[in-house]
Amino acid sequence: MHEPARNRFLVPFLNLGHFLDHMVMLVFPTVVIGLTREWHMGYAELLPFAVGGFIAFGACALPAGWLADHWGRYRMMVVFFFGTGSAMIATGFARTPLEIGIGLTVVGVFAAIYHPVATALLVSDAKRIGRALGWNGLWGNFGLGGAALIAGALMQFAGWRAAFFVPGAATLAAGAAFLALARDPGKVERTGKRLGQDIDARTMWRIFGVVVLATVCGGIIFNATTVAMPKLFQERLAALTHTSLGIGALVSLVYCMAAVAQVVVGTLIDRFDLKRVFVPVALLQAPFLLLAGSMSGVAMVAVAVAMMLVVFGQIPLNDAIIGRYTRDEYRSRVYAVRYVISLGAAATGVPLIALLYRTTGGFHNVFDVLAALALLTLGGAMLLPSRAQIEAHHAASVPA
Repeated sequence: MHEPARNRFLVPFLNLGHFLDHMVMLVFPTVVIGLTREWHMGYAELLPFAVGGFIAFGACALPAGWLADHWGRYRMMVVFFFGTGSAMIATGFARTPLEIGIGLTVVGVFAAIYHPVATALLVSDAKRIGRALGWNGLWGNFGLGGAALIAGALMQFAGWRAAFFVPGAATLAAGAAFLALARDPGKVERTGKRLGQDIDARTMWRIFGVVVLATVCGGIIFNATTVAMPKLFQERLAALTHTSLGIGALVSLVYCMAAVAQVVVGTLIDRFDLKRVFVPVALLQAPFLLLAGSMSGVAMVAVAVAMMLVVFGQIPLNDAIIGRYTRDEYRSRVYAVRYVISLGAAATGVPLIALLYRTTGGFHNVFDVLAALALLTLGGAMLLPSRAQIEAHHAASVPA
């Protein structure tokens, strides 16, 4: 039986939501550069006001996932669109750093809904998990790149407040269109009491141990690199550009070029064992992070693209592991736990940048620490059991 035509819009709106989710969360790292001049405060003084938003972005994923599994994933997506859009517009009226911090925290509360809820919706109906996650990740990466470019352009031509007003209005419009065009797929039926799908408890704990380690390290690396990029480019690429729009355009170029990584990795996930894809991606992170800490000029742009390729490439791997080994009725909550860990760890990336940026080495020290975390990710990837090992262990545990 064919599904109603209206439901064809569900996945496109999930992808659009991913774009908007990452865009709204990364408006401030570009806006802060202009605010340092307008409010006569230092970068290291203003940046920590974003911490509340990133903490909320992680912590609120857990209640969002629980509500999605009990109240409805579609309904939670409606709350995401309208709540995030309204909070962005309210933040645009801020008059002090404290008010901006409060506004960003509220944005983080509503933006936290997206990942556990939308990812579960996406995976539950996907025949090829890797492909679905890869394309969804591509839209999220466009949001990362779009944040710097859109915020930089709006700041340059309409002031920093417009960098909040315009994305907020766009998110509200997307919510209205989502309600009008996308159909509610309904609540997920329970099929069993076990979290995992035909996997023994010991192996399941090992898998989730790897996911937790990769999530913590990857979350810090992801957030630190994306938050630091506009300021890093301002310092290292002064010979190429010195305007907010120019910096935003270069950051966007890097993110959009690196965005293809998620589609490539997603395709590989559907064709090869997860471990065979995970280990090479993790292996390449540390060298490029170390290089990024010391390069400048055009070479800096090239290294940044390579670095973000492998940083972005890890994201669909973490989600695919959960999507492949957990039952559908638990996925929103499991994804919520993953994103609480990921985004909670990611929130430490902001004070980490502020702390290390004040040291003599500046960004060089920031990327040395991130490279060390990348090595821990590699260790976790090597501990991930292969599909053959999981199947062999399951066969041995089933009575003849």
